[in-house]
Amino acid sequence: MTEAFILTSPDIVAGSVIPARFAYRGCGGENVSPALRWRGTSVGAQSLALTVFDPDAPTGSGWWHWLVYNLPADIDALPQGAGDPTSGLLPAGAVQGRNDYGEYGWGGPCPPPGHGPHRYVFTLYALKVPCLDLPREASAAAIGFHIHFARLGEASFTAIYER
Repeated sequence: MTEAFILTSPDIVAGSVIPARFAYRGCGGENVSPALRWRGTSVGAQSLALTVFDPDAPTGSGWWHWLVYNLPADIDALPQGAGDPTSGLLPAGAVQGRNDYGEYGWGGPCPPPGHGPHRYVFTLYALKVPCLDLPREASAAAIGFHIHFARLGEASFTAIYER
């Protein structure tokens, strides 16, 4: 029997409110990415990819907060702050895609004031390829497309934030 693929965070409890420090700059936060941990990565995984998505953003297509791919399949955590591209906390070879703020790295929650609670879906994908060969400026949609076709398994949790 294989262990279930599970994604958690010591900083954010699934189903709970995201602490304000993880929110985007100018939205009451410090724009710090939360620590993440996982176990039970799919057998045969050659790399991992991570996305954080807000399906409730009033855009018609949601909002991408974080995209990281080409993570080594043998790691089981990312430390708090790894989403800062200047931190050096991501493993060698990992790539941070451009979020919908137009930045490469973590872009914390920042829903419009009074818009109600937004859901933030953290998803880790086990991939059957050693890397996604994408240009640095690839869109979130292009990254998601390549993740979809290379996916072996996924683990996720959802938390909320409101201003």
